[in-house]
Parts: sequence; structure tokens; C-alpha cells
Amino acid sequence: MAQITTLIKRELMSYFYSPVAYVFIKIFLLSTVGTPFFLGNFLNTKQASREIFFLFHPWLYLFLIPAIGMGLWAEERNTGTIELLFTLPISMIQAVVSKFLAGWIFIGIALLLTFPIILTVNYLGEPDNGVIFASYLGSFLMAGAYLVITCVTSALTRNQVISFILSVIVCFIMVLLGWGIFANIMNKMFPVWLTDIISTASFSTHFNSISRGIIDSRDLIFFLSIIGGGLIINALILETKKGS
Repeated sequence: MAQITTLIKRELMSYFYSPVAYVFIKIFLLSTVGTPFFLGNFLNTKQASREIFFLFHPWLYLFLIPAIGMGLWAEERNTGTIELLFTLPISMIQAVVSKFLAGWIFIGIALLLTFPIILTVNYLGEPDNGVIFASYLGSFLMAGAYLVITCVTSALTRNQVISFILSVIVCFIMVLLGWGIFANIMNKMFPVWLTDIISTASFSTHFNSISRGIIDSRDLIFFLSIIGGGLIINALILETKKGS
């Protein structure tokens, strides 16, 4: 555990030593706080609601999180510093978990910095802060699922651009699975029962459920399973590419 904590601190500090991290946070805050006002017409709704704020998160994460995670392993492999990491007295899964947690914590910090929008909502009315908390939890879990997919694609290639494109495509599919239009298309190709099963694998389906204030164990298990499975796949990929 001590090794993981040390690695997390090292990785987390590396974010803040880089100007890219501050650029990411600025873009993240401008996009997450700006979209409700400019695209969601937040002020025109005349409602103290947080729904518009969280509505855009699956789409913003689609590009922002792959951008921050595409170099987690691709850059290490490209520069050769991954060999140094392999010499440390830690297991592969410990290294993978440490890098992921550092990135997830960094995204969590960026998410917490969006608190002015919540202060604005509370100033304008009396929203259900319990639902707001649930929405933040769902957004954070969904961000972790996006990030772990990016970690996997980053481990597959030395090229960060390829990692970015692959992760955007995979995450886009995982969001679309829960859309009615996509379900209608699948119903024409597969039995309804199979379409229903596929739809339950959608990020948007589980995120929307949590953002309604319903913290269902099935939604938590879904996101945590995606994260856990992704970390294991990430470690297996790196094991096969050792020395390559």
C-alpha cells in the first residue's frame, strides 16, 4: 500500500508540474460551467435546477478525459521511461492502479472546482442538494470509466493520437448504447431481449439513473466493474508488451 501511495503522489504531482494540467483544468471549467449557460439556456429556464449542468458531462468527457489520459502509458513507452517503472519493487497491477488513481483524483479535483455553478443554483432557488451530490458521484464514477478505457488504449500503442482516437470511439459507443435511436436500430438486427442487455452496458443509462438521485447498487457495481476490469486488462496488456 505504501508503494501505491508513493506512486500516486508522484504521478499526481507530475500533473501540476506540467502546464498542460492547468490548461486542461481551465478548458474543463469553461466547458462544464459554460455549456449550461450558452447551450442549455440555463438562465432562460428560470429554474434552480442542476440537470442542465450534468446533462453535458457524458459529451464533454468524451474528449476531455481521453485528452488527459492518452499519454499515461503511450508516452511512457515512447520515451522508454516505462522500463524504469518496471524495475521498481512493485507489481504491474500496483503500477497500473497508481497511475489510474492519480489521473482519477486529478479529474475529481477539476470536477470539484465546478462548485460555483452549485452555489449559483442554491442562490437562485432551493434545489435538492442530495440529488446534486448523487449527480456528482455519478459524474465522478463515469469519469473513472472513461479514464480506464483511455488507460487501456494508451497501453496498446506508443502513439498518443491513436490512443485518443481509439478511446473516443469506444467511449462514444458506450454512451450511444443507451440511446433510444440506437436501441431501435439494434432491435432491427437483434432480438429485443439482447438489445435490452446491450443497452444496460451504456454509460449514459447508469449515469442518468444516478443523476436522478437514485444511488442504486447496480449502477455503482456497473461503473466499478468497468474500472476494475479495465485495470486488469491494462495490466495484462503491459505484461505482454514488456521489453517491446
